[in-house]
Amino acid sequence: MSIIQEFLRYNRQTMLPEIGDSGQEKLKKAKVLVIGAGGLGCPILQYIATAGVGTIGIIDFDKIEIHNLHRQILYTGNQVGLSKALMAKEKLEELNPLITVEAFESKLSSENASEIIQKFDVVVDGCDNFTTRYLVNDTCVALGKSLVYGSILQFEGQMAVFNHKGSKNLRDLFPEPPDPKKVPNCNVNGVLGTLPGMIGTMMAHETLKLIMDLPTLENELLLFSTLNWGFTKLRF
Repeated sequence: MSIIQEFLRYNRQTMLPEIGDSGQEKLKKAKVLVIGAGGLGCPILQYIATAGVGTIGIIDFDKIEIHNLHRQILYTGNQVGLSKALMAKEKLEELNPLITVEAFESKLSSENASEIIQKFDVVVDGCDNFTTRYLVNDTCVALGKSLVYGSILQFEGQMAVFNHKGSKNLRDLFPEPPDPKKVPNCNVNGVLGTLPGMIGTMMAHETLKLIMDLPTLENELLLFSTLNWGFTKLRF
């Protein structure tokens, strides 16, 4: 019965000659860890889950707050105060009962990063701070894991793929993290709710392509301004 369910669920994407049954099987066998179940994490998680990524990990220690709801669309108002990781896991299992979802209700740290990340093939970084970004990057480099990176602010977003098949990593682009006090963030500068939806969906798209061995960004940083619809691709 599950074979029939899989065919019916995924046939619109397996019809693509670039994907087919072999591509879907790669998705089914893939293990993807998403760092953060917030503005970027919500669309990333929804789209990789519904596409059929077989095992998904979610790491987030935050609770749902009312100011999250305009952009973190996995959650509802009656879930305020509950665990993002657990509520995201519950929702993804409703969206696709054919996959396995594991929730980590902990803060990623130097003590647990290797233990958690080593369980997965691909890491998708949807976090909101530079300390975690560099920890994730350095751990992925140490463990040889591919990393899909993205960030947002106000009307702008950026995306890259790091450490994939010998490609460069975050420190090749930005060798050291900036002073957190000098870096604008969404808590202070704000963000339009649709922006993380767009960038997160792009990150999910790139993740799926990576798993299926389709062309992905390589030593390139994609900059996306949604105010005037400008794309810039920088090589590094």
